[in-house]
Amino acid sequence: MAGTTKYIFVTGGVLSSLGKGLASAAIGALLESRGLTISIQKLDPYINVDPGTMNPFQHGEVFVTDDGSETDLDLGHYERFTNAELGKNNNFTTGKIYYSVITKERRGDYLGGTVQVIPHITDEIKNSIRLLEEGMDIVIVEIGGTIGDIESLPFLEAIRQFRADIGKENVLYIHLTYVPYIATAGEIKTKPTQHSVKELRSIGIQPDILLCRTDRYLSKEIKAKIALFCNVDVDAVITAKDVECIYEVPLVFNKEGLDDKIVELLNIWTRSPRLDGWEKVVKSFKDPAYSVNIAIVGKYVDLTESYKSLNEALHHGSLSNDCRVNLIFVDSENLDNHNCDHTFSTIDGILVPGGFGPRGIEGKILAAKYARENKVPFFGICLGLQAAVIEFARNIAGLQNAHSTEFDEYTPYPVIYLMKEWLDERTGMKQVRDERSDKGGTMRLGAYPCHIAKGTFAYKAYGVSKISERHRHRYEFNNNYKAILEEKGLVISGTSPSGDLVEMVEVKDHPWFLGCQFHPEFKSRPMNPHPLFRDFIKGALEYNRRKS
Repeated sequence: MAGTTKYIFVTGGVLSSLGKGLASAAIGALLESRGLTISIQKLDPYINVDPGTMNPFQHGEVFVTDDGSETDLDLGHYERFTNAELGKNNNFTTGKIYYSVITKERRGDYLGGTVQVIPHITDEIKNSIRLLEEGMDIVIVEIGGTIGDIESLPFLEAIRQFRADIGKENVLYIHLTYVPYIATAGEIKTKPTQHSVKELRSIGIQPDILLCRTDRYLSKEIKAKIALFCNVDVDAVITAKDVECIYEVPLVFNKEGLDDKIVELLNIWTRSPRLDGWEKVVKSFKDPAYSVNIAIVGKYVDLTESYKSLNEALHHGSLSNDCRVNLIFVDSENLDNHNCDHTFSTIDGILVPGGFGPRGIEGKILAAKYARENKVPFFGICLGLQAAVIEFARNIAGLQNAHSTEFDEYTPYPVIYLMKEWLDERTGMKQVRDERSDKGGTMRLGAYPCHIAKGTFAYKAYGVSKISERHRHRYEFNNNYKAILEEKGLVISGTSPSGDLVEMVEVKDHPWFLGCQFHPEFKSRPMNPHPLFRDFIKGALEYNRRKS
């Protein structure tokens, strides 16, 4: 399709966590399956400039794009479901919008005029939305929050104006709402949806399509009732049914006729959808031949949203091995020498994910020790690599009390430290940082190149010697200890092109033990599992067979 870019705005009502991000991603997947080129954007109402310094307990994981942007976790859904290339322009917050407007005001761009929410803030929002339109058939924009939240009002006003700006035929409003089943009454209730749409209409937006989140398919009668009270077509009332596997969502939406309705309302000619890839993924997820138990040893185990991309990448790795992965979350604060054997007795693989701060670090180091000594497949990501290096230095290299300066600035053996100067091989510029620098400013963020040594687990997984992976960390492997650690059997399997930065480590004489400084989970896809997760799950499956 050539011509004007068309826009789909996705809003949510009744309550949070209904799945706007997944719905937006699934819509993108359906439109791509019909041959359209799409991009997806998230507009978040919180005042933080980005989620980089937000507590994972409150906000879930921070998703990192190739260009080094710290973004909302929903961008992870967008990338896993579509081929869209995402970056800094795919996630805007209230803080980011206001920061830009205030900067312009201080610079005098408004010529001394009174700066107001309308038109200055809403214009800034609209300009941010239009940054994505070049070369795109459709841009999908998800509005964070719930209808009725005061924080969302400027974004909703901006998208209300958007239809008037570019034409009714180029804009579609999709509203995700909740249709509960009340077991005691034996009835599905439509009133929450009616109230949510009424709230949306009160600010000038009439939804074109309703996605009704529910635990069962809606009958024709219920759909007709919702359509009547909410002023939409009956075939525009779509059941957003709960599913066992999130990758089934595009198939459910297609079955309900969502993509047909979208192309009809936007007056787009496309090919028929090609969904065989999604059907294959769902079949593999629901009917695997084997299963493995993977322990995730971290400190955010009470909120699995903190490890969203990680969890999905593990499932992707299991799909390619025809097995189901059972995720066992282990609180690293509670792990000690007395309960390791019991904790890991049924485990086929141990994964230590990324994180910040000292809480639970000794438990992560202990998990790496248990995996090394008992030949359990081990995968350390970011801080997980650092925990493995600390453990190896202490217990194999004889460097007693070795640590990271993040946790012990007076350690006699700082095998992990804050590198004060380093060459940014992505930009070619020298970076300078210290402990007093802003936390965001001291991190290595985004995609960086890595060279892999042949004859290693890493090389076997990737099959190539040069890769690029996304980073989000402050502390690095200390090269002053490289020689002694290698002499004792630590394998440096991946480095930056210059060799200054260690990217991957492995342990000799182990079935599968690998740590990486980057976050491979950000690049894993259901139809294209990340090679490290694929091989980690393969190692866990082989370990399971050996135990049996």
